[in-house]
Amino acid sequence: MQKRNISPNNFEQCVKCAICTDFCPVLKVLPSYPGPKHGGPDGERLRLKNALFFDSNLKYCLNCKRCEVACPSGVRIADIIHSARDRYGEDRPSLRDWMLANTDTMGTLASPFAPVVNGALGLGVTKSVLDGVMKIDHRRTFPKYAGRKFTTWFRREAEAAQAGYKKQVSYFHGCYVNYNYPQLGKDFVRVMNALGYGVRLLDKEKCCGVAMMSGGMFDAARRNAAVNLASVGAAASEGRLTLTTSSTCTLTMREEYPGVLGIDNEAVRDDIVLAVRFIFEAVERGEVQLAFKEGFRARAAYHVPCHMEKLGWSLFTRALMERIPGMELVPLESICCGIAGTYGFKKENYERSQRIGQPLFDNIAQVRPDFVVCECETCKWQIEMSTGVEVRNPISVLAEALDLEATAALNHQ
Repeated sequence: MQKRNISPNNFEQCVKCAICTDFCPVLKVLPSYPGPKHGGPDGERLRLKNALFFDSNLKYCLNCKRCEVACPSGVRIADIIHSARDRYGEDRPSLRDWMLANTDTMGTLASPFAPVVNGALGLGVTKSVLDGVMKIDHRRTFPKYAGRKFTTWFRREAEAAQAGYKKQVSYFHGCYVNYNYPQLGKDFVRVMNALGYGVRLLDKEKCCGVAMMSGGMFDAARRNAAVNLASVGAAASEGRLTLTTSSTCTLTMREEYPGVLGIDNEAVRDDIVLAVRFIFEAVERGEVQLAFKEGFRARAAYHVPCHMEKLGWSLFTRALMERIPGMELVPLESICCGIAGTYGFKKENYERSQRIGQPLFDNIAQVRPDFVVCECETCKWQIEMSTGVEVRNPISVLAEALDLEATAALNHQ
């Protein structure tokens, strides 16, 4: 993949209405932050004249995209900010930043020793050392590593059966499913098989790169992007869409590869689709049928992740969840949870991260759901740590609510 010699800067479309400023969650808790208008289109006008106008405080941007969702002129404000960090930023990533961003490396090292690693990361002494030496806040709870990767399970227990399905999709599982929560990947395979689709892994898959961009490692993110887009392209050439279960991975590959990294993904962009959208649309077209368990009952709250807001796809999740008999779905207020991937792990950001998310935590406490539905894994970590309420991906909710055998019978006629 070639890096384009252009920027995502459509800053001249800004009409200076400052609506983006009102929607920025960082400004509400950090008044010294330049904000989306001043750090984005206004700042870009100055930076193009002289790089000295670059403000290192732009690193406090969550990249939540709420400014872009609010903008009436379609200015890619967050992309402008992070492209500026790429072009002008001089801060070298620390060892902490490298470790938090290189999820494939850390996951590969940790998975074989998962019980020991998980136990150690939960100890107060370990947290104190990480806080003092690495500047990873001691109050942050780490996601647990799985003892067996999703890819290992798939190749040993599921791959052989996939060739028996006439219809096929590829699966971009992401780091979270592979190293931390293989059950979501298993749920995805079970649901897709019941709907009559075989699942293939991509030829090669790397972390989508969002954590690398957050940590200022843009060239490393470009290398990962090239691998991922080549694999998606190979799948597309064989007639397979690439489905995902993470809203952030989806937005990163569809929107930020061209918008921040300057990599042209036009040839395969529409071949990357969130699984919940794919399933809803297939049901609406009458291509698949769903059979639900009679005894399923749940009261769930739906938190729309910021990147899902940017994609504009929350309506698919909500409509699909509302099809489930016995499901009472309560939409939560549109509020950023505050974690922004690795942002909320860093000592200098932790308090800010929690303050940003507090209105959401309070909203969940008021609703008192059995669990929260959410498509983002880092939102899951933040909400579970801060509220004690379980968070489930909509694909896992489907896997629990569906009568998989009856669904399979309907779709294999």
